[in-house]
Amino acid sequence: MSEIQNSPSDKPAVQDRRKSRRRFYRRNGNFRRNNQSENRPQSLNLTNKIVSVVIPLFNEEESIVELSISLKKVLESLRANYEVIFIDDGSTDDSFAKIREVNQINNRFKCIKLKRNYGKSAALAEGFKAAKGDFVITMDSDLQDDPDEIPNLLAKLNEGYDLVSGWKKIRHDPFIKKHTSKLFNFTTSVLVGLRLHDYNCGLKAYKKDVVKNLKVYGEMHRYIPALAHLSGFNVTEIPVVHHERKYGTTKFGLSRFVNGIFDLITVLFTAKFIKRPLHFFGFLGILSFISGFGIIAYLTVLKFFDLTPISGRPLFFVGILLAIVGTQFFSIGLIAEMITKNSADNDNIIIDRTLS
Repeated sequence: MSEIQNSPSDKPAVQDRRKSRRRFYRRNGNFRRNNQSENRPQSLNLTNKIVSVVIPLFNEEESIVELSISLKKVLESLRANYEVIFIDDGSTDDSFAKIREVNQINNRFKCIKLKRNYGKSAALAEGFKAAKGDFVITMDSDLQDDPDEIPNLLAKLNEGYDLVSGWKKIRHDPFIKKHTSKLFNFTTSVLVGLRLHDYNCGLKAYKKDVVKNLKVYGEMHRYIPALAHLSGFNVTEIPVVHHERKYGTTKFGLSRFVNGIFDLITVLFTAKFIKRPLHFFGFLGILSFISGFGIIAYLTVLKFFDLTPISGRPLFFVGILLAIVGTQFFSIGLIAEMITKNSADNDNIIIDRTLS
């Protein structure tokens, strides 16, 4: 066997996805369909280029074959060398077995199976290290991201951008996920200074330099566009088709939103102050110390001119507290300046098996 063939059971699913795409493009008429080779953007030239598709997954056995069929069709239409790297993030179902079946039919579909579930960021980091492509595409494995958008993403990269993020303009997600994502995207855009509608869309395209230079750890995958922007790369977004989830359930939980706030603080701090922590802690320290000193000075003036006692007054204790806290912040900044922290190490990731 040299090809992955469509089975009869796949036809209804393919028809549903085509209908979804037609609805999307009717609502967004200025974005042309590019899901066939003859309709590819004319500026897209992939001669002698390699396209790598990195797909992190966890317990998605039902969708792997269908996704592989769609990817094969799109990637072969590009007339470029390609590879698809599945990162099995410790799945407990038959996901790896399904990928092995696909790999036996087409060895361009590869897999890195992690020993346990490390999280999406760690899976992406492993995929980025393994990717050989001049261009790297990331997408989710749940069939909500549409492979037919890959030519559009690559064409946008070809306009001079380093990273192109998908924007799920019409989303098929639970109510809570939709609205928390809006708040998350707005807050991130304001604080980072990069206006994107959808930071956390799994469908993205990168030039090689981006994936080889960004360090993705913890749960930083949702901030990859922010990390790229703060590192000086040129980032943009385009609307993409988003399908309803066909198999399984979403892995989204409210804890991800709370964790996202802490991760955003980490991104901003490490991007702007990792080389100069005293600028951050020193500013807070000086601000606190001056406030405390000002309160104590004010109370001192009252004591000598109005004969107002300051002992036992709550404001006096607030002034002392602010002065002490300010001194501590400044001291932390000095200590941090002496500690060189140029990078954050990933977890000790153990790779169980590979397919190549």
